[in-house]
Amino acid sequence: MSGGPADVGWLGTGRMGTAMAGRLLDAGDSVAVWNRTRAKTPPLAERGAVVVPEIVDLSRCRLVFISVSTPADLEEVVSGDRGLLAASARPLVIVDCSTVSIDVSAAVRATCASAGVAFLAAPISGNPHVVAGGGACIVASGPPDAFELAKPYLDKIAKVVVYAGADEQSRLVKLCHNLYLGMMVQALVEVVSLAEKGGTHPAAFLEFLNGTVISSDWVRNRSAQLVRRDWTPTFTTELLRKDFDLGLGAARRFEVPMPVAAVVRQLIQSAIGIGLRDADFLSLYEQQARNAALGPSAPE
Repeated sequence: MSGGPADVGWLGTGRMGTAMAGRLLDAGDSVAVWNRTRAKTPPLAERGAVVVPEIVDLSRCRLVFISVSTPADLEEVVSGDRGLLAASARPLVIVDCSTVSIDVSAAVRATCASAGVAFLAAPISGNPHVVAGGGACIVASGPPDAFELAKPYLDKIAKVVVYAGADEQSRLVKLCHNLYLGMMVQALVEVVSLAEKGGTHPAAFLEFLNGTVISSDWVRNRSAQLVRRDWTPTFTTELLRKDFDLGLGAARRFEVPMPVAAVVRQLIQSAIGIGLRDADFLSLYEQQARNAALGPSAPE
């Protein structure tokens, strides 16, 4: 990077990373970004971000945020041969907003600590549209001083920022959140399909449901897509399966029975098996419609 370091570094500019980094740019922060696929960085560059050629170029920033898809990706970008810790200059704090396992997070935290770098786990709730609109929520855990350093930036990204503890508590909180989300969506598509099979158009059923106390902002915001069967991805079925695997693994570790989540995991697998791997996870409705012997579209 030419000149002085940016306020923050951002590693990972997929849909979520772009939305979160965009919030910082809109707030006036200088942001340096890196992504494995450079073609995904121009939208942020057009908004003022500096695109760097190597991960280690971000290490001069005081804080570096990470948003990647898998535990292996997190380990690679932090402690790999060309990762953040490979540079002589290192950030004060690494803030990881990915959804990964507790064990991998703990291992990365230990590696960072041995290199003199604080590690804050800060997974986020909200799809890219929610994040861009300022409606996301973040739960963080790690050293309290690292949280205090990162919090002004987290507050610019999300409307709610919660500190959960000094270790890996935030990882489990986010996994619990995603387990509940998947179970909620499966419950939703089941009752919608039952109403539809009985002759009620999904739009009418959802209009009624959304007027009751059991609805939610999420259901109201996604109802139109469900009625249209628009599965443009915000969070894919494959990523939901990954989080269910991690969450159920945590349940086994802590000896917590989760029979509903276990069944939903198999339904997610079935949806992937019929070709919905890269579709939005709301496409669980397609799997349910097939099981209920509904037609390809809702009755008019």
